[in-house]
Amino acid sequence: MAKASSGTVNPHGHSGVRIVVAGDQGTGKSSLIITAAAENFPINVPHILPPTRLPEDLYPDRVPITIIDTSSRSEDSDKVAEELQRADTVVLTYACDRPETLENLSTFWLPHVRKLEVKVPVIVVGCKLDLRDENQQVSLEQVMSPIMQQFREIETCIECSASRHIQVPEVFYYAQKAVLHPTAPLFDQESQTLKPRCVRALKRIFILCDHDRDGALSDAELNDFQVKCFNAPLQPSEIVGVKKVVQEKLSEGVNERGLTLTGFLFLHALFIEKGRLETTWTVLRKFGYNDEIKLADDLIPPLKLAPDQSVELTNEALDFLKAIFDAFDGDGDGMLRPRELEELFSTAPESPWTGTLYENAAEKNAFGGLSLDAFLSEWALMTLLNPTFSVENLIYIGYTGDPSSAIRVTRRRRLDRKKQRSERNVLQCFVFGPRNAGKSALLNSFIGRPYSENSNPTTEDRYAVNVVDISVENKKYLVLREIPEDGVRNLLSNKESLASCDIAVFVHDRSDESSWRASSELLVEIAGHGEDTGFEVPCLIVATKDDLDSFPMAIQESTRVSQDMGVEAPIPISVKLGDFNSLFRRIVTAAEHPHLSIPETEAGRSRKQYHRLINRSLMVVSVGAAVAVVGLAAYRVYASRKNSSG
Repeated sequence: MAKASSGTVNPHGHSGVRIVVAGDQGTGKSSLIITAAAENFPINVPHILPPTRLPEDLYPDRVPITIIDTSSRSEDSDKVAEELQRADTVVLTYACDRPETLENLSTFWLPHVRKLEVKVPVIVVGCKLDLRDENQQVSLEQVMSPIMQQFREIETCIECSASRHIQVPEVFYYAQKAVLHPTAPLFDQESQTLKPRCVRALKRIFILCDHDRDGALSDAELNDFQVKCFNAPLQPSEIVGVKKVVQEKLSEGVNERGLTLTGFLFLHALFIEKGRLETTWTVLRKFGYNDEIKLADDLIPPLKLAPDQSVELTNEALDFLKAIFDAFDGDGDGMLRPRELEELFSTAPESPWTGTLYENAAEKNAFGGLSLDAFLSEWALMTLLNPTFSVENLIYIGYTGDPSSAIRVTRRRRLDRKKQRSERNVLQCFVFGPRNAGKSALLNSFIGRPYSENSNPTTEDRYAVNVVDISVENKKYLVLREIPEDGVRNLLSNKESLASCDIAVFVHDRSDESSWRASSELLVEIAGHGEDTGFEVPCLIVATKDDLDSFPMAIQESTRVSQDMGVEAPIPISVKLGDFNSLFRRIVTAAEHPHLSIPETEAGRSRKQYHRLINRSLMVVSVGAAVAVVGLAAYRVYASRKNSSG
């Protein structure tokens, strides 16, 4: 296994590697660079070298290397800092015959690199090995171990001698390798184990290569894997040898069917421990991973959307997700428990639903489990908010179709209004209202959470998503987005903020006149913003706390506002009593008919009347002009006839 083909050229996508060499004065930086480039030790060394290019064919990866020499003078410190910040990898030098230069690495250079926030691998190089005092022979590991414990960014340590040509090419080979095949994303040096993201990626690769899904790679599957990754087959004796190495160290790494996942992971840990990181990186890159062990950007189709378009999963993607749900519902109870959900996403870099945005967005049972509807609702929300991320995660969990076949871009909302019908399957409803109006209680009830008297003010946008059944054949995913009262101004600072909204709901506490007043003012403000930007949205008014007495004049006030703005009268609900008056169906129905329930402000009405007057005036002018033209033509005919008769 991992016998690479000699024909593989630059599989990692790096167009070049920029290596910056820094360290104390007189530690041999320039001599090291010249000797590596010219293969001759210089007699006269300039103060600082210009950028030096190494031949492409010097190392197997055939990636161009540019080496940047730096000055050690204090007046050049800004220039050195600038070069360090542009580096792909940093080589820090010390002189083997001057212990103080080694000490300066941990007291100045390494902290300095950190302070500059240079997050690249560091290679520590001891130069002038031939000048070291023979009475002070100490192993490199013994010297560097405490420094490497403190500074985990150190990838490799090596000693060399430019004058004796000892390990000079190796210095820049390791520097290049640290960029092309970095250790940090793969392996935890402290625990000596593969990092979680690496394990998850290798697990996905193992599953993709286990064609018969029997939990082991057979000899034929191992050979297919080898050919795909390294363009070279394995001989039967080599396959036997690979399995023998694993079995000697790990009995559960091989079974009667072949190499198990445990054995597959063990092999890669072994490669890395032996310094053969290029083997694991070749495998990862062949399966589309980048240096962060995520799918490379070019694997996901770019999306071009108008502000009032959205993205939804196709039936093909939904069918795949339903099959995945069934496959991971181990106990067949129709729910994915947290443990089962964790296993489902165990081939993604992380679970995509960690964090409050998704964790608290869907309906869960008492054990934190998701039903199929809730599971698909989470996917609908993720695709709405971040379609590229959604497609990535589909691929991580095993979707093998064309990524572009997993999603569809909806029709523009502006066109929906003209057609008087929305064909979206995922509808987004913005929920506005003042504090204590009942916005959060409404969202909680939508995802099956019990009513609570305790009120915690919402300070950030919050989402709740669920399925709403309109009829047997009409099922929609409704996304409620709660907009905190303090967040309205920020929302409206963007003129396209309402473009993604299918319907807006304005919530007020029917027992509190100030709540009604604040909510109706929000309605006017949002409606005005829609009129000004061309992104008008249907609106509904919701009167919460119907279990309490309404404030005096509530009916008259609400009737006046509804009639003035041309929207439906407030819908009374009581979350406490569980009486929702078919609210969620009414929201979906209003969103499906986007030309209705659009409020009209006084300014908007005046603007329309003005445009009508202008259009009418233009029509009168055009008709008058036409009459004049016809009259002139008639007169000319009359005049010509009169002249001919005379």
